Amino acid sequence: MSSSPLYEIDLTMNDGSGGSFGDYRGKPVLVVNVASKCGFTPQYAGLEELYGKYAERGLVVLGMPCNQFMGQEPGNDADIAEFCSTTFGVSFPLLAKGDVRGKDQHPLYGELTQFKNGVLPGLVKWNFEKFLVGRDGKVMARFAPTVEPDAPEVIAAIEQALEAPAG
Repeated sequence: MSSSPLYEIDLTMNDGSGGSFGDYRGKPVLVVNVASKCGFTPQYAGLEELYGKYAERGLVVLGMPCNQFMGQEPGNDADIAEFCSTTFGVSFPLLAKGDVRGKDQHPLYGELTQFKNGVLPGLVKWNFEKFLVGRDGKVMARFAPTVEPDAPEVIAAIEQALEAPAG
């Protein structure tokens, strides 16, 4: 199995429980910074559809609420969980609210943002940016906030990740 640095990162879930990214070892993970009051907030529905469609094959959708972009996630963790559940039926795991950039950047995003592709170098630019981590713990793809969860390029990358052996 891969010894990706991602697997060493501690996580705090939305309900306050702890874990690590290593809990997802061997599974593809789509990590998305989310917000409840953003123009892209309806993507929660598409993320939940992806999770429903691919969870049995191993895909994890992991949301990290973030309030760094125009204050679009003002609620506390309980408010966020309630909103996601009642408004979009979200059942995929949510992390505790945190920062995806800056001096208090969550270590998960410190690692994820090392993956660069053409239009998305370095720092997270806005809510609903997506990182696909493969079964081997390496970032395979990065998608802009404007790319919908059901976009052909996202589906193709997820299918590729699901077909790949664990590292």
